[in-house]
Amino acid sequence: MHTTFAELQLMEPILRALRERGYESPTPIQIQAIPHLLMGRDLLGIAQTGTGKTAAFALPILDFLAGARRPRRPRQPSALVLTPTRELAAQIGDSFRDYGRHLDLRHAVIFGGVGQGRQTGSLRRGVDVLVATPGRLIDLMEQGHVDLGAVEVFVLDEADRMLDMGFVHAVRKVIAKLPRDRQSLLFSATMPAEIMRLANSILRDGVRVEVTPPATTVDRTAQSVLHVGQNQKQALLVKVLRDPELQRVLVFTRTKHGADRLVKHLHRSDETAEAIHGNKSQNARQRALDGFRAGRIKVLVATDIAARGIDVHDITHVINFDLPNVPESYVHRIGRTARAGRDGTAISFCAHDEREHLRSIEREIRISIPVVEGYSFEAAPPRVRAETTGNRAADCSRQKRRRRGARASGRKARQPAAFAS
Repeated sequence: MHTTFAELQLMEPILRALRERGYESPTPIQIQAIPHLLMGRDLLGIAQTGTGKTAAFALPILDFLAGARRPRRPRQPSALVLTPTRELAAQIGDSFRDYGRHLDLRHAVIFGGVGQGRQTGSLRRGVDVLVATPGRLIDLMEQGHVDLGAVEVFVLDEADRMLDMGFVHAVRKVIAKLPRDRQSLLFSATMPAEIMRLANSILRDGVRVEVTPPATTVDRTAQSVLHVGQNQKQALLVKVLRDPELQRVLVFTRTKHGADRLVKHLHRSDETAEAIHGNKSQNARQRALDGFRAGRIKVLVATDIAARGIDVHDITHVINFDLPNVPESYVHRIGRTARAGRDGTAISFCAHDEREHLRSIEREIRISIPVVEGYSFEAAPPRVRAETTGNRAADCSRQKRRRRGARASGRKARQPAAFAS
């Protein structure tokens, strides 16, 4: 068992960069993956975010490229890392910069949502490592700014998220342009059948590395659920945020517009908050993320897609303002507050129409999430009609007759009791 990076036989400039960053001991995924990758093996890595998998592939790639000393070619990267979101692409780019700071290697990060001029300029000058999201990469390939014919190492990161976001067709389009003689790596937190088929199609005699942390994200996170009416969630969130223990809070909503509405409500309640989602420009998303990291913003409201690449170590709480309808998304969400072995706290708001989602989540994580009482926001179930038929016109006709009968008898029709759901 390797206990230091030096024992992994990485070159000295990389070890020096790691020491300067304060990294001394490799994580389990790094211990298992790096020796195989230094030998040129294809690899299937199954690991959650926060386990150190970026360094698991970035360090051997840098070691390989620095040792080969090949000439840098315009528009022809030697290594390609394909990742689903802008934020994750930027973080991977930062890792290559930090780990390769003492090497004569260049990297570039390309993604949509910003102008392409600076990106195409970097490609024209030549880069060794290209980190890209699928959409922008295909755009630049079709314009002739990128040629993948010289790629020697290909990394498909967050493969399951690629599937969730509908990128599998784009991924296959990129793979079709790669040389057959290459080293391929695929990393995924989960392994659905579609991802396994994709792995089998791109890996040649690949080694499988699977990391199960001794304490999972679910185990390390104190979870609770509050039952609340849908139209009372905003008021409940403001009340919960008054607790001084909530210092840096990531809030998940189901939709982009819901995120924006929630931020406006929080501003009216004197909370510092910003939203991050697909309709925001990359510059706006980065400003919000930087403010959140620096502590200038207490609450970051995000959708699932935007939040996948958020890697902030000191998030004290995750709040599921809307419960996800995919149980795996719940695990990814609460993992934002249990980073690198730390403990975390996750609070979920559950409206009546989300209770089936809650049951699915509890089946997935195999625990019953404790219910918090005493906030006076508990949800009443919606009223159920005494009779329902498939004939809408007949239902309306019966309702009209009832109203006429009530007026004729001099009785005032009662309004339905208010309920929140």
